[in-house]
Amino acid sequence: MHNLRQEGLFILHKFEVMYNQLDIFGGESSEQPGKRVEPRPERKPIRNPIPPAVVEEKEPSPAVHLNIPEDKELDSKQYYPISEVANMFNVNISLLRFWEKEFSILKPRKNKKGDRLFRPEDIRNLKLIYFLLKEKKYTIKGAKEYLKKGKKADDKFDTVEVLKNIRAMLLELKAGLS
Repeated sequence: MHNLRQEGLFILHKFEVMYNQLDIFGGESSEQPGKRVEPRPERKPIRNPIPPAVVEEKEPSPAVHLNIPEDKELDSKQYYPISEVANMFNVNISLLRFWEKEFSILKPRKNKKGDRLFRPEDIRNLKLIYFLLKEKKYTIKGAKEYLKKGKKADDKFDTVEVLKNIRAMLLELKAGLS
């Protein structure tokens, strides 16, 4: 089997050399005396070192800690600059600009200079968008459809937020007991 493969590669290489030596317009060989074409080195097949049955299942990545203040604290300021909001969500500023273009519920104000200023309402909307895209792994299209459902979507999101807060509190209690 191995010899057949080598023989096939040799024939293929020989054909390639002959093809390259043909003069396309005249049909004559353009072989130069003394010039030898080196054969290509044999490529080794790429093999997966771990058989598929042995591949370990990945654990879900831990949720990124968001630095979003509570609602009372969030409402203490009227506007937040885009850099501050990006730090809250641990994302790039360009991603926030992209989400602004994609989702009509995001409407940050702009000052005379053109800087985006996010209201607490915008940050709550961003929180929902972040949840859908990053945590629930929705596509942009799927997240838009989810947001079109309106009140039902907000209710589900609020429920998830309350459950997350309860879970965090229970984890703190568990750590305190240890």
